[in-house]
Amino acid sequence: MLAYQNDTIAALATPPGRGGIAIVRVSGENARAYFEALFRPAGRQRVESHRLLYGHLYDADGAMLDECMAVLMLAPRTYTREDVAEFHLHGGDQIAREALAALYEADSRHSLRGGSGASSPRVARWLGDIRRFFPSSVVQVMQKDAFERLNLHSMLLQPEMLESVQPDVNLVSTLMSLRGIIPEKTKETARLVVRKVVDALMKQLEEPMRTAVSGALNRAVRNRRPRHAEIDWNRTIRANLKHWQQEYKTIVPETLIGYGRKSQRVQREIILCIDQSGSMASSVVYSSIFGAVMASMPAVKTHLVVFDTAVVDMTEQLDDPVDLLFGVQLGGGTDINRAVGYCQSLIRDPRNTILVLISDLYEGGVEKNLLQRANELVQSGVQVITLLSLSNEGTPFYDKALAAKLAGLGIPSFACTPDLFPGMMAAAIRKEDVNLWAAKQGIVVPKG
Repeated sequence: MLAYQNDTIAALATPPGRGGIAIVRVSGENARAYFEALFRPAGRQRVESHRLLYGHLYDADGAMLDECMAVLMLAPRTYTREDVAEFHLHGGDQIAREALAALYEADSRHSLRGGSGASSPRVARWLGDIRRFFPSSVVQVMQKDAFERLNLHSMLLQPEMLESVQPDVNLVSTLMSLRGIIPEKTKETARLVVRKVVDALMKQLEEPMRTAVSGALNRAVRNRRPRHAEIDWNRTIRANLKHWQQEYKTIVPETLIGYGRKSQRVQREIILCIDQSGSMASSVVYSSIFGAVMASMPAVKTHLVVFDTAVVDMTEQLDDPVDLLFGVQLGGGTDINRAVGYCQSLIRDPRNTILVLISDLYEGGVEKNLLQRANELVQSGVQVITLLSLSNEGTPFYDKALAAKLAGLGIPSFACTPDLFPGMMAAAIRKEDVNLWAAKQGIVVPKG
């Protein structure tokens, strides 16, 4: 932070969205210059430190933005020990965006009064500073809001910006969408940011995924000659109910059923087929992480296929999720039918194959052919599951009509969070009813 200690920063100080007022705060050595350049007190009011004034806020072109209250607070009697200016605007996103835009434009338009050489507010500094004062979860929300509302995507192209931000899934998604235009000088920094996010997610998600899949594989295979520690008592009791001894009030287990012993041979093939349209960005990130974990397990053969109107098999990149993510090109149309057709060509053992289609189901290809392929897969014994999203972003928009048609074929469709994904895969490996599993988790599944 020392490199930026003299910068002037600006940010929204109230939560985004509707409200009575929206407060935009400027802090730094040039806060007074920005206050005098953009705010005009009404009447004969004198500008004094810590005095709330009524007036109007103007942009760099002199156009009035809002009727507002404003206050200038000079150092050192401020909470930052720097000069601070606040603009108390009418509530709403639009006014706040316009005010921030005026602040960012003021210096570039050479419209500041009261001095020369004033630096514009540094978003890099702001994003860096909020990490000191807010928990990580709040920082991530503020970052995402800044990128979306203030159109700051272009600022990610500066290495110093990337070094200041809090790495998270949303930032990785943004970098993925911008990878084609990121300058060479920034690419290495971008990779470091992505690597940081991937490593953190791997640390968080690898063990639950590995445990769930390994346990499910062991339980999916019956062992008729189990050791004592390998006995599946629930299955054994059910298989021997006819041997109930009333006199002793016990069951004499004639047949022992155990969990399958660990095997190095491939027991399941799992195909992750991922829609790489922009709306599915977070899902691509999490799918890549889970795909990498499963690819490292000898008993599972994992394929990862991404698609828009074209289909790309990225299975070879699963050993390094960072390379995989930088190989994804977000955006474009969607041809689910073509993607499912390609996945169909990969299947060698249908009854031991799980196809997870991750898509919002807005089909740009031939829906009739897609449904025909889906039915063929189900009839052949492939377990097909549609995830409308694999992220923490809540209920996604999706094609409800197509989801209902897939449900009619026996293909469940629902949104899944990363923490639930290992359990879902475990249920699928055990060949349990995934609809029933979803119901137990409180997940609503479209009906056919």
